[in-house]
Amino acid sequence: MAVIEINRVSGEYGFEAKDEQGNTVHLDNSPDAGGYNFGVRPMQALLIGLGSCSGIDVISILKKQRQDLQGYSMKIEGEREKVQDFSLWKTVHMTFNLTGNIDPDKATKACQLSIEKYCSVAETLRRAGCTITWEVYISEV
Repeated sequence: MAVIEINRVSGEYGFEAKDEQGNTVHLDNSPDAGGYNFGVRPMQALLIGLGSCSGIDVISILKKQRQDLQGYSMKIEGEREKVQDFSLWKTVHMTFNLTGNIDPDKATKACQLSIEKYCSVAETLRRAGCTITWEVYISEV
């Protein structure tokens, strides 16, 4: 079982979340809602979780395929539905940017496996009704 401790440490809504190993993340509300940009917003943290979960999958798959991955970055863009009390992620688009001597078919398959099979955060978002799209760009060194 995962255990996360959350303590208010800055202003009204500035939190520090800590896991069992002592790793920390800062979170805050938006300035227009009383926050001070002390950390990421909770819903942004969900996209960070998606990106890092998928990144771990993709890098691991490409490593097992003996691909020469020398650089990795990602951009995630999301749009939330507009409702009064809460606002779920409606659409998320992920752009994988890979650098190295990488077979494009293997890179595409690695990303597909992550988003459609292995990434628990992607599945959580899908079950909440979010549509996730993605694309891959490869730059040779």
